[in-house]
Amino acid sequence: MPEFYTSYRQLREQLLSRAVTCESVVSQYLEQIERTKHLNAFIRVFEKTAIARAKALDQKLAAGEPVGKLFGMPMAIKDNIAIAGEPLTCASKILSNYVSVFNATAIECLLNEDAIFLGKTNMDEFAMGSSNENSYFGAVKNPLDNERVPGGSSGGSAAAVAANCALTALGSDTGGSVRQPASFCNIVGLKPTYGRVSRYGLVAFGSSFDQIGVLSKTVEDAALVLEVIAGEDLRDATSANVPVPHYSRDMKFVDTIARIAELAPSAKMLELKGLKIGVPKEFFTEALDKEVERIIRTKLQELTDRGATLIEITLPHSEYALATYYILATAEASSNLARYDGARYGYRAENVNDLNEMYVRSRSEGFGTEVKRRIMLGTYVLSAGYYDAYYKKAQKVRRLIREDYQKAFKEVDVIVSPTSPFPPFRLGEKLSDPLQMYLADIYTVPMNLAGVPAISIPAGSTAQGLPIGIQFIANAFEETKLFQVAHALEMQTQSV
Repeated sequence: MPEFYTSYRQLREQLLSRAVTCESVVSQYLEQIERTKHLNAFIRVFEKTAIARAKALDQKLAAGEPVGKLFGMPMAIKDNIAIAGEPLTCASKILSNYVSVFNATAIECLLNEDAIFLGKTNMDEFAMGSSNENSYFGAVKNPLDNERVPGGSSGGSAAAVAANCALTALGSDTGGSVRQPASFCNIVGLKPTYGRVSRYGLVAFGSSFDQIGVLSKTVEDAALVLEVIAGEDLRDATSANVPVPHYSRDMKFVDTIARIAELAPSAKMLELKGLKIGVPKEFFTEALDKEVERIIRTKLQELTDRGATLIEITLPHSEYALATYYILATAEASSNLARYDGARYGYRAENVNDLNEMYVRSRSEGFGTEVKRRIMLGTYVLSAGYYDAYYKKAQKVRRLIREDYQKAFKEVDVIVSPTSPFPPFRLGEKLSDPLQMYLADIYTVPMNLAGVPAISIPAGSTAQGLPIGIQFIANAFEETKLFQVAHALEMQTQSV
């Protein structure tokens, strides 16, 4: 098995010193994608275009031209993000032959900084799922245990990074779809603040929830990719006009302290001194797997050992988060997916007698079971007689949940929680019980409801060797705090 890069910093040093070429690196990753085809992580691999771009970047370096922040970074892209001239299927039959005619803003940003795209990754259909089993192209397998799920809906992106098929990847996070698969695949997963990254070119599921996120092997790589793709975009009215910090630089103070700590071990105690971390009592209940709780509690002790202060907080409306999410997100999905009717683009049923039959059969045949379930639920809560009872009331509860977080951040710098209430489960284990599947998102959907950023990083493993993630949450547009605390904990784990 060849050796792969553990961080972009390591790769960039070798590329700029000409120890390796972009072409050789891309070839190495493409070979790994071929070796791991059984994982079903990719819907489409860009062999020719990736090699051609790598050669062009090698020529750029040889000519002495300035290179971008992500020069030669091999990336995978979730297949609900538009790349001009490439398939945009959302892992659905209804878009199985659709090719994008434009680039998403995030894709343009990455190309401008010399990233290389290796392919489009598998996902739960239209990003609806927590296991990556709801794909028209088949389930994705977890690289750490092929009998278990990689998480969803960005399971293909998470599996690609974990299996060394890409150094980093883009995913989308509507209710935990970046963080939960990151936890299940033992990597880093970042959901930025809503509005921090343009949604232009991201196929809509829940427009007030969706946010492009990053999956990576290190916190630093997530920070670097975010500072490239973040920023206001006039093509997305929900993107925020808020300055984008230099994330990868602003977290470097941790590295400095770590070097001091090597000379004076007691200095490690100072690394997180003054940091106030909120521990919500609602997130540590009987519903949490005991082994997951043990691992998270161990990490909390590490944080206090390094000078952080743990403060018990309350998020009183947390118990309503899952129900609120599945009312509002499905309502938005019902509206957004109405455009797939067989009339303009995508799958169209054949041998129909009239327009109504074309609509009914195209949607019935084109959408999978989970997508149809959510469309029906969303249509129901928006219907006459039920709008006030469900949708309107859920919007009011969403406001209360957001206020819970705003109040909490007046007391603490970040909030901590498990990423998932249980370790990665077996393929097929929860498919027949949607409610059990939805519980996988119980610790991630509140952040999407509140619009705040969150990051999941590896926390440890169960007795069976199954990965567990720990999640940190910050106030809106304070991703720097997430990177600092996550990077500090990451360094501690690597040094053990």
